[in-house]
Amino acid sequence: MNNRIDAIYARQSIDKKDSISIESQIEFCKYELRGGSCKEYQDKGYSGKNTDRPQFQMLMEDIKRGLIARVVVYKLDRISRSILDFANMMALFQEYNVEFISSTEKFDTSTPMGRAMLNICIVFAQLERETIQKRVQDAWYSRCQRGFKMGGKAPYGFRTEPIIIDGIHTKKLVIEPTEAAFVRKMYDMYNDPRISLHDIAAQLAAQGVRSHYGNPFSRSTISLILRNPIYAMADLDIYEFFKSQGTEIYNDAADFVGTNGCYYYRSKGSTESKHKYLQGQMLVLAPSEGFIPSELWLQVRKKIIANQNYQPARKARHSWMAGKIKCGKCGYALMAANIYGYLYFQCSVHKDNRFCSGCGTIRVRDLENVVYQQMVKKLEDYKTLTGRKKKKAASPKLTAKQMELAQVESEIGKLLDTLTGATPVLISYANSKIEELDSRRQALACEIAKLTAEAVSPEQIDTISNYLDDWENVSFEDKQQVVDLMITVIRATSEKLQIEWKI
Repeated sequence: MNNRIDAIYARQSIDKKDSISIESQIEFCKYELRGGSCKEYQDKGYSGKNTDRPQFQMLMEDIKRGLIARVVVYKLDRISRSILDFANMMALFQEYNVEFISSTEKFDTSTPMGRAMLNICIVFAQLERETIQKRVQDAWYSRCQRGFKMGGKAPYGFRTEPIIIDGIHTKKLVIEPTEAAFVRKMYDMYNDPRISLHDIAAQLAAQGVRSHYGNPFSRSTISLILRNPIYAMADLDIYEFFKSQGTEIYNDAADFVGTNGCYYYRSKGSTESKHKYLQGQMLVLAPSEGFIPSELWLQVRKKIIANQNYQPARKARHSWMAGKIKCGKCGYALMAANIYGYLYFQCSVHKDNRFCSGCGTIRVRDLENVVYQQMVKKLEDYKTLTGRKKKKAASPKLTAKQMELAQVESEIGKLLDTLTGATPVLISYANSKIEELDSRRQALACEIAKLTAEAVSPEQIDTISNYLDDWENVSFEDKQQVVDLMITVIRATSEKLQIEWKI
């Protein structure tokens, strides 16, 4: 096409003294074009590790529209530092007959050798990026092991102040007396066998005690405080406890003298939550002092461990709306409770710490009757609008997923076709891309299967209708199944009822 133009693409992640500016990149590229007219695309503040860059995406769209003849960059890594992204980009360039020029590296994409050299360079660009990431990760763990405060807000009961460790400026935790007193109270209360996390949350809420974020303490937040070894006056008993649990301890046993608290980090390569699993995690003595005696800290920690024997999810017993019914004010679950011989719904958050004002007085049976009547009316309206035997319209989401799956399968087919006669390097790239696409294909197939299973068929409508006609004699489990087929969520207060329907 004679009306196609040249394009210059420039990218800069952040402003640094040793990085070339976008303006300088463009000047180099214009020199390569010998003063010819061009269109400029600039992405400032974006990484080259992926293609999630607005001007880059605009460039790709202009290429697909047939507007671009050549793409010029200052250096290869300005446009891509990922093998897969680069391979996709070059495939697009070849499809639309677009030349690629690096003004400082002098690549010629019109020859096989030039394309091979580009592939080799992008491999090294990605290697450089991954090496930098590895160095950052290693530096993070090195700082952890030396007792540095690794960012984030100070735990409740502490504030931070500057400190120098090994000649490096960092921050040290210092006890905040008022908050520390409440932390001590949490430990003292929970050490009583009769006291639960709920009891502690309720008492703190009644006293108006708030977390750093201005919210009443929830049971989960209190539990995290009671697990955190930063508060412990770490002695040999603390050392032996974590050692027996399989925790990696950085400091020698002789360093545990009953003064300092401990930082607790997820070990390198661990995927387990550091709050729930002690095995394979890392414990490091902190430069800050602890203020909970080790004996008390261990008694509390062992009580928490004893209560971690989670039971399987309980089956609903009080209402067939369980799992669907939410508080109309805060959105959290409503729980059925027996009060003076009658079942009432209570907001779980209101019951926990009164952060929510509650849903009001709602009798379970009264609300069930109202919801049942709404279900009957909704089904009649559904039949009137669609016809009793008319198949439900296809879900737009399902259609979109099916189209995406077809596109992925088409891309896999094209890649397989290109393998014939390809060089070993290109075969390696194609195989990597095929593996990525196949993973996406499997995920899409699972999503489509789920969406298809969730679609309400005419047969299911008939079944729902039969159940609703004989509701009093339908089993509890079948009532739950009907609700699940018809309703996404129920939000309720004593004044208002809102139902989100699936049909």
